[in-house]
Amino acid sequence: PEKQAEKAVHQKKEQSKTKCRKARRRHINLVAEFNHRQRKNIWLETHIWHAKRFHMVKKWGYCLGNSPTEKSYRACYRAMTKHCLLQDLSYYCCLELKGKENELLKQLARICSIDTGLTFQEACCLSGRFEGSLNLYRADRYPEDMLGPVTFIWKPTDGSENRQLWIWVHPALKQDILRELKAIFQCSEPEEVCIAEAITTSIQEEKQVEVVTNLGNKRKKEDKEGEKAVPVKKIIGDGTRDPFQSYSWIARTTGIAISDRSMEILRYRLIGPLSHSVLTETLKAASVQTV
Repeated sequence: PEKQAEKAVHQKKEQSKTKCRKARRRHINLVAEFNHRQRKNIWLETHIWHAKRFHMVKKWGYCLGNSPTEKSYRACYRAMTKHCLLQDLSYYCCLELKGKENELLKQLARICSIDTGLTFQEACCLSGRFEGSLNLYRADRYPEDMLGPVTFIWKPTDGSENRQLWIWVHPALKQDILRELKAIFQCSEPEEVCIAEAITTSIQEEKQVEVVTNLGNKRKKEDKEGEKAVPVKKIIGDGTRDPFQSYSWIARTTGIAISDRSMEILRYRLIGPLSHSVLTETLKAASVQTV
């Protein structure tokens, strides 16, 4: 009995050593583990915070917070009316357009109408000072075949005829709107796509997983899909896009370029009377040095 008791105590000590907090929270383990768990549903950068306080749901290829686990409705209402409430809208997809302003406006006019309100060439929005919102339709099909609502932001002009436009769409609408944009601008895949980059990152991921597996053998054996399609440092793209698909297209004739910037540009919404105060306290102007 004494030997058995000593053996049991010894086993408990070994188990506690392999499961200590320092080992579990080692950075290399967390990165590989988080990427391993995001192969089907992408996490926002605020996922850990939401997972501790919200009931999570899987929608549109993401894992999103749906409802709070405690009665915080009064606190949220109080924040919206008297303080500041922040929402993470990074699951919205960002489509970036680059090219000559005249060419962009000429083709974009085909998928919207002045009868519905603002258009892409509204003066206040075209200057880059304000964000605009409108409904998109299939090319030359207004008022039929509506694609859905979007918001857009022009990068402020620097005097050049080349402009940059960001269009924010809901993930459920991204594929249809992206397909329509590629059609009206006649964009095809560039010669160098992201497949090579995805392969190199996947190789790094396999090496990373090997290291993690050797450290205590905590990870389960690879399943049928394996670890081959998930980069280590950052998962780029939303849950509807394969990492091996290209994310940039260009028109050879006009030079218009379309890029899928989903999950590369984060988006937060601040609601409440103290929103501007929070931003001014958080964001600090950088000192620009001219040579």
